[in-house]
Amino acid sequence: MTYDWITFTTDYGLDDGFVAACLGVIARTAPTVRVINVTHTVPPHDVRRGATVLAQTVPYQPPAVHLAVVDPGVGTSRRGVVIVAGESLLVGPDNGLLIPAADALGGVLSAYELTRPQYRLPTVSATFHGRDIFAPAAAFLAAGTLPHRMGPSVHPATLVTLPTPKTVTDQGKVTTEVLGIDHFGNIQLAATAKDLEALGQIRAVHVRAGHQSAAAILGRTFADAPAGIMIVLIDSADHLSLAINNASAAAALPCTPGDPIVLTAAR
Repeated sequence: MTYDWITFTTDYGLDDGFVAACLGVIARTAPTVRVINVTHTVPPHDVRRGATVLAQTVPYQPPAVHLAVVDPGVGTSRRGVVIVAGESLLVGPDNGLLIPAADALGGVLSAYELTRPQYRLPTVSATFHGRDIFAPAAAFLAAGTLPHRMGPSVHPATLVTLPTPKTVTDQGKVTTEVLGIDHFGNIQLAATAKDLEALGQIRAVHVRAGHQSAAAILGRTFADAPAGIMIVLIDSADHLSLAINNASAAAALPCTPGDPIVLTAAR
């Protein structure tokens, strides 16, 4: 099977030539394949953020080879893998980055380690597997190379997974974690729309992050709050998010992914 599309997600940034080098490798191997650049501004080494962005993006893509590289373990014994999920393939390091996206596509059907030298560059740098291993593998796969030709089978149960973010609900209270912070400063939480039911039929919420706290209102969209006021809403990925109309919630309530957040119904 061939693929018309490769999607590409990294923490490489746009200041250097890392992305261009990978795109060039893809173009030399599979010149007719088109690339969708999901993002290259995942915070450096933030595997969880990369996994979240990828998982929330792949359901809206055509069948594709999804190439993702957020790889703080580059050059170590961690595996490179291709995962078959739904009608698509996922290529990248076996560090938990790919599994949420595989789940979003219906779950892991099979997986293979990227070991065959004919599907990588002749010389492999210890610090740039995105260019030398993952980009060539994605290009060969898009051009029709079958996944099992990439290397030995990997049992899905042995694939590395990230810890599952925890959300606990109680009457009038939701305790959850920061899942990520977007470009606008909106704070996406691990809690979902269903968890919002624990707060009951209320309009106001008390938000606590560590020693910081803020008052917020519940709403459907950003404009449901006056400018500068914090709002709790259900975002486009069906997660609860903290936002401030025309401003940054992350600036008003400093936090980082993984931090606990407590939402309490204000009476």
